[in-house]
Amino acid sequence: MSDPRFLQIHFLAPYTAALLNRDDAGLAKRLPYGGALRTRVSSQCLKRHWRLVEDPHALGGIDGADAAYRSREIIERKVFGDWAESVDEAVHKEVAEALLKAVYGDKGADKKSRQTLLLGAVEIAYLTQAAKALVAEAGGDKKAAKELASAWLKDHKANLKTMSEGAKLPGGLTGALFGRMVTSDPRANIDAPVHVAHAFTVHAEEAESDYFIAADDLAREEDTGADTIQETELTSGLFYGYVVVDLPGLLKNLGGDTALAGEVLHNLTYLIAEVSPGAKLGSTAPYSRASFLLLEAGDRQPRSLAEAFRSPCKAETGQAVTALCDHLAALDAAYATGETRRVMSLANREVPSSERGALADLADFAKSLPQRLIATEQS
Repeated sequence: MSDPRFLQIHFLAPYTAALLNRDDAGLAKRLPYGGALRTRVSSQCLKRHWRLVEDPHALGGIDGADAAYRSREIIERKVFGDWAESVDEAVHKEVAEALLKAVYGDKGADKKSRQTLLLGAVEIAYLTQAAKALVAEAGGDKKAAKELASAWLKDHKANLKTMSEGAKLPGGLTGALFGRMVTSDPRANIDAPVHVAHAFTVHAEEAESDYFIAADDLAREEDTGADTIQETELTSGLFYGYVVVDLPGLLKNLGGDTALAGEVLHNLTYLIAEVSPGAKLGSTAPYSRASFLLLEAGDRQPRSLAEAFRSPCKAETGQAVTALCDHLAALDAAYATGETRRVMSLANREVPSSERGALADLADFAKSLPQRLIATEQS
């Protein structure tokens, strides 16, 4: 087995009569590809569902996984909690504005000017401690609070890095996996080791405009027509998705903790296979599971298998797996990159150079990779 420098995860997942991811017009997101319009699910949508799902394999349930919050209101909702209810209003304002400017920049006091930002638990704890100290030292005096907050801001302005000095997961587990960009403080940026592509249908779009009404249960016989008439879009499709994990990058962001990295990869494999993105839960029940999951571990630059679907194929798992395998075999013959493969599939087609197993087998394989990488580097 070559060094497991990268883990690549490919999946096929079917959905019927759903609206998984909408654009600003309320229609399904789309992508032109290979001369056909495809239905698309954005990478941001996929990541949000994987990081927030409450599930036996939730990322937040992993021991040692610090929480993180992505918001424009972290100061108001996470730093100034119940403890601040009795704080003098003027003192509260002076201290809060200093923290807002430190975190969100010079215009941070105005919510509309703030960038949505990800902060980890350790950073929020630091800010909470600072807020409590400033409030206590001000002693209810607005003028003192203003001077203290101004002095604190001078030392901490645009310096999120100081808030998490020495922390293992400054941006929480979310930041360690999916990265963080802080325009006001580039030193607080975190490079993402988990790279997620937009998922798209392997065939041309299948969409329907759904006309529906809301009937009045108390309507009288003389009442005709419907009270509410609306229209929405529904789509069906078999989606190809692709995820890459840079294992050295993941280990770096997790402070070199191979056990934690293994648990993350184990759970992430489950989430990719089992967690559905989707809106309109009540009216479309957009729940599905991957019908095909391929894991590859190797030391060569990753490559998507999206090219297998440049020419749209039928919306059927067996034919999509055949197209993917034919493309994979062609790549193997040309490049001989030698990845180690594990596959779970509802189709009968054999996948080149792969070992077949259940989802639990693939998750265990992913879990073993960080330790294998370290062992290889030390040998």
